[in-house]
Amino acid sequence: MPGENLTRTEARQRAALLSVSGYDVALDLRSAVEAPPAEGPRTFRSTTTIRFTCAEEGATTFADLVAPHVHSVTLNGASLPVDEVFDGTRVTLPGLRADGENVVTIDARCAYSRTGEGLHHFLDPQDGEVYLYTQYEPADARRVFANFEQPDLKAPFDFSVTAPAGWTVLSNGAQEGEPRPVDGGSAAVWRFARTQPISTYITAVVAGPYHYVTDTYRRTFAQGTSQNEGSQAGGELEIPLGALCRKALAPHFDAEDIFTVTKQGLDFFHDHFGYPYPFGKYDQAFVPEYNIGAMENPGCVTFREEFVFRGKVTEASYEGRANVILHEMAHMWFGDLVTMEWWDDLWLKESFADFMGAFSLVEATRFTGGWITFANRRKSWAYRADQLPSTHPVTADIRDLQDAKLNFDGITYAKGASVLKQLVAYVGKDAFLEGARRYFQRHQWGNTRLEHLLAVLEETSGRDMGEWSKAWLQTAGVNTLTPQLTYDADGRVTELAVLQEAPDAHPVLRPHRVAVGLYRRDAAAGALERYARAEVDVTGARTAVPELTGADRPDLVLVNDADLTYCKVRFDDASLATLRDHLGELTDPLARALCWSALWNLTRDGLMPARDFLALVLRFAGDESEIGVLQMLHGQAKLALDRYTAPARRAEGARLLSEGAVTGLRNAEPGSGHQLAWARFLAAVASGETELRLLQGLLAGTARVDGLGVDQELRWTFLGTLAAEGIADEAAIGAELARDDTASGKRHQVRCLAARPSAAVKAQAWAEVVESDTLSNALVEATIAGFDQSGQAELTAPYAERYFEVLESVWASRSIEIAMAIVRGLFPAAQGDQATLDAADAWLGAHAEAAPALRRLVAESRDDLARALRAQQADASAGGA
Repeated sequence: MPGENLTRTEARQRAALLSVSGYDVALDLRSAVEAPPAEGPRTFRSTTTIRFTCAEEGATTFADLVAPHVHSVTLNGASLPVDEVFDGTRVTLPGLRADGENVVTIDARCAYSRTGEGLHHFLDPQDGEVYLYTQYEPADARRVFANFEQPDLKAPFDFSVTAPAGWTVLSNGAQEGEPRPVDGGSAAVWRFARTQPISTYITAVVAGPYHYVTDTYRRTFAQGTSQNEGSQAGGELEIPLGALCRKALAPHFDAEDIFTVTKQGLDFFHDHFGYPYPFGKYDQAFVPEYNIGAMENPGCVTFREEFVFRGKVTEASYEGRANVILHEMAHMWFGDLVTMEWWDDLWLKESFADFMGAFSLVEATRFTGGWITFANRRKSWAYRADQLPSTHPVTADIRDLQDAKLNFDGITYAKGASVLKQLVAYVGKDAFLEGARRYFQRHQWGNTRLEHLLAVLEETSGRDMGEWSKAWLQTAGVNTLTPQLTYDADGRVTELAVLQEAPDAHPVLRPHRVAVGLYRRDAAAGALERYARAEVDVTGARTAVPELTGADRPDLVLVNDADLTYCKVRFDDASLATLRDHLGELTDPLARALCWSALWNLTRDGLMPARDFLALVLRFAGDESEIGVLQMLHGQAKLALDRYTAPARRAEGARLLSEGAVTGLRNAEPGSGHQLAWARFLAAVASGETELRLLQGLLAGTARVDGLGVDQELRWTFLGTLAAEGIADEAAIGAELARDDTASGKRHQVRCLAARPSAAVKAQAWAEVVESDTLSNALVEATIAGFDQSGQAELTAPYAERYFEVLESVWASRSIEIAMAIVRGLFPAAQGDQATLDAADAWLGAHAEAAPALRRLVAESRDDLARALRAQQADASAGGA
């Protein structure tokens, strides 16, 4: 990996030197269906012509290319010696001319990927068909074609692809004409319309015998609407829509719902952005073995195919998919039309897409509770990331591509989106959206930095954005807000103030626009409801809220009611006591979600014993109406049991959760999403003989829970638990694969096999992931998931020391995607002891010169372990049984 890195300094120097006129890229993918070579990687032909100008006569620069072999390099009509100019990752381009255009053609043989980076090659075990797709962000286009791999060297692209006849082949631009047959009709050449100027990392090719469904979006614009090239003022905009997946998934593909959300999103963004969708057609490809959720390639968005649901899922899954569809759509403007100069300002696209995805989800689709999910799930991700030693400002310091790869984190996405939500409360929705419209018009097809966005927001809001930016975008860490109250003899509020704290490492006290809600119980109705509310600008360490003076004594004070700002919320003693006994009575689902989030932060911070959090989940989760919140609580309860509960109390906690899961399952409405969520939670926590026997019976069909359909996905979920408990053996897992001999089934089988409680099994899993590189990215992920099972610490203990021994060799020899999966996934957190923490500290101390990205990953895992040990101590120190 080190030879593939690109520094910010190098990128800036190249951007100052070059301007790119255009690319012609020809890919020959016929080899995808041929037998693999006896030695070396499977490869394809890639021929690229780049036209560019240079600011300095005689200058030398380089093009990026990661390829096993280069046939030829021709620069301005002269052939260059390949062995002198190509080093495996870069092609040196010497003696450039400043007078006129430079033209370089690089003819190479590039390698298909099995790691999800570059051009990924997937062979479907179900029908033997081959499926290809590209994934580049931040810098893997160079694995497919030669280019200048940095976001600020945008250019138009002309793509042509040779592939087997009968395939579906897509790129960013629309297909031009019919494919031209070659090889006697067994193959064909597809040509695609020239793109607008875009960055290399959002170009795309998808090819294979995909199942492809089409539709059309139409929108009529009134006279005077801002128009981009290709649309008619006052006329109708027509966008061809496509949705595709592997043929084997076609029976499960609900393209109609995908198109519904797509059209709703396009309506929303057209209404609010004042700039019609600028990329012609809009294809959405759901592809196998995808490393991330989705990628915003203009005109050809790619998604992980797990969004095609093979079995029954809860409404939260449909909401999650809709949010991702809208997130990627927002990128067509924030990121694709206007792009950051360098990865320092990644937030200019990801934070905005995350915020606009939630905003449009609530405003334009059936998922009107999207802000509840945002408060409970997305912000939880952000709070964790912002308390790690690797926390950083929203506008980060990205030195190179390895830094960039790790910066796709909870801060860049969810904290940035939260900050934008706070900004909307600060400047007003109209000023914010008008700023966005001016931003698109002013910088269309260009690249921007932080100051460009702040300039338009200052214009539209009339506010000084400099101080706001310094506080929110250019500093790290999360503030804590706590209410402070005094009362008179009659129980009325004499003063309510909000106290703000900051961690020592990041001591910035920020301005917060917050709502403070007062809630009281109606004992007869069994309801806890808000009766007073005030909005206030919190500044400094203490801010009074005079609007609430004189209010009746509340049972609950909720700072950050309505979730306007980004902060950790604490409770006064009386409020916390109310939640312990009456949390389920909160009638406002957003307020309830915010309270759950605050209670989880108390648990993570070691201020609430883990057993208390588990007791709250067991007592109130069964009454939770919001399915997304319920599923989040299930995940947090499992983590609290495995990591934050004192070891001596863990068996009792496991018993209580296991029994509680059965109760929740039986009490849930038959056939509901809540019932399905409880069934999956039961599989996650089942430990007692009775609960495990129930899982066996549900799997065998000898037990029944009214309304619960045990489909194939749920079967694998149950089987994984039984495998980890030593109840399901290799034969049972093999029989399940025979029942579901699909790509998804294979991943589940690999996970279940690695989950078995056997020293030999763990040794094999370790060898397949760490000592071999034959597994695809999806199977690496599945093997790690199986290897790391709670309750198997003794079996994985021998690998704690070996983990630290192999870190540097893994980082040096594997692709960054696979290396990240191994470093994160195999960290010996399950040991949960001081010895492991000491080993992590020792490695960090002895490897100060290791790759910064590698050190960051180890430091993050080390910090999670240290937090867990503090929480365990708090749980052990608490009184009671």
